Amino acid sequence: MVLFAKKPRLPYLLSASLLSLGGLASMDAANAGNMYVFKDSNGQVLLTNVVSNNRPAGNNFQNFTKKVKVTYYADTNVHSYSNWGVNEAAVAASARGNKNSYDSMIVASALRHGVDPALMKAMMHTESGFNPNARSPVGAQGLMQLMPATARRFGVYNAWNPAENIEGAAKYLKFLQNRFGNVQHVIASYNAGEGNVSKYGGIPPFRETRDYVQRVLSRYNNLYRNDPNLRSSTSSNGFQNVSYNSSNSYRIVR
Repeated sequence: MVLFAKKPRLPYLLSASLLSLGGLASMDAANAGNMYVFKDSNGQVLLTNVVSNNRPAGNNFQNFTKKVKVTYYADTNVHSYSNWGVNEAAVAASARGNKNSYDSMIVASALRHGVDPALMKAMMHTESGFNPNARSPVGAQGLMQLMPATARRFGVYNAWNPAENIEGAAKYLKFLQNRFGNVQHVIASYNAGEGNVSKYGGIPPFRETRDYVQRVLSRYNNLYRNDPNLRSSTSSNGFQNVSYNSSNSYRIVR
């Protein structure tokens, strides 16, 4: 994808697609998650994620020789969870509060969008340990560790704001619920991305993602599923109650 704009305050225009550019064969795959800003001698601006030898790829963009900025956008939220501890309840609450501080926000957003509040809380526990200022090595932000692109996609302008973060996560979970249905796949896609779940036909073979699914479901069943403060009901949110059984399989509890 290449976006191009002249120096005046005009909207960015799509000038070429990823597949139509020359020199793609030499593109460094490691740059696929980067967005580059280049300028030419006249001050025109080029935004692109397609580069070759640290220059914009394609014969039409050789005049853009000055690199202004590089921003990294990871495709997934996969990262190691160093805060897990030895059991489901081991992660300490954020210094700014306790693990029940955001229950009212969780319930309001979850019920508004038809997802399970208990599942959201289990995910928040695993994602951030209830720390609204948490930031992952790949750039995920806030209580529900929203990636910047996901935040924008679901209308979150400030991912560090707990209410906005939770609301955006609820919208995303509803989208994933409608797409996959299976709660394990919903959890996996939240961590590893929708494309990876579709690609592998289920939970991807990533250690972090499999650990993540295990931990979220364990916390869901052992800590939050029966919490009356979360008012979780499978009849209203569409999720089945799921009980984690082993490292490789899950048991549906009806």
